Amino acid sequence: MTNALKTKIWREVRDYAMVTVAMLSYCIGWSAFLLPNTLATGGLAGISSILEWSPLHIPAQVSYFVINAILLVIALVTLGWKFCVKTIYAVAVLTIALSLIRDKVAAMHLLADQPFMAAIIGAVFCGSGVGLGLAFRGSTGGTDIVASIINKYHDISLGRIIMLLDVIIISCSYFVLRDWERVIYGYVVLYVTAFCIDQVVNNMRRSVQFFIISEHYKEIGERINKEPRRGVTTIDAHGFYSGKEMKMLFVLAKQRESGRIFQVINDIDPSAFVSQSAVIGVYGEGFDRFKVKHRAPKPIK
Repeated sequence: MTNALKTKIWREVRDYAMVTVAMLSYCIGWSAFLLPNTLATGGLAGISSILEWSPLHIPAQVSYFVINAILLVIALVTLGWKFCVKTIYAVAVLTIALSLIRDKVAAMHLLADQPFMAAIIGAVFCGSGVGLGLAFRGSTGGTDIVASIINKYHDISLGRIIMLLDVIIISCSYFVLRDWERVIYGYVVLYVTAFCIDQVVNNMRRSVQFFIISEHYKEIGERINKEPRRGVTTIDAHGFYSGKEMKMLFVLAKQRESGRIFQVINDIDPSAFVSQSAVIGVYGEGFDRFKVKHRAPKPIK
């Protein structure tokens, strides 16, 4: 088995393990804090909650699974198999987890007299779960699928579509709950969930860049290549004040690796000049993949 194949298998195992953790987090937030306290949320979870609270009394896990199954069939035809694999897995994990634990946690009825705190804590669990799932290429399905299908055929951003759908779903909960206060708590859930998603996704993908000036640049570059296993680029530089020709190292790394890089520099040359800064996005080998939308050229009339 080649190293490339081993790395690919490890990444897939890691992704599925983290998607599992993400869905368990979402399940806790939804079943322990939102559902028992009749707090609406966005997405398909919100629709499932409304159906459970309605006179139909359809269990949330049943409607969640059935509607997602229908959407996934449409997505398979429209978006392809690659988009759906981890989403199918995530939906299955969340449905099973919800069926197994919701009765036990619902019996505890946490924060029954503190709906605002229940909304905040539930949203943190749900948002962290969704963010972690997205960071490892998973999805809870539902409105994500609808937004992706609409985005494929119309030039409307995914975020705008999802936000619009979530606001409509939470607003519709009034027709079942007949309580505007609960609807407002639902908007709080929506805001906190979106905030947590952004925080988790950005922290997981945050990168930093280093500019390092040192007479021992070769030793530093070799160590960074071997230990954090990051690429190093050597740049010819000229000191304007000193007039000296020198070498400068350019390094891109994940934020969690910055401490190790500083340790390498300190071990070899404590007097090195180092500049570290955050970068918005890094794409390529060892980092994120390019996300480019290919559009067919419009015919000339």
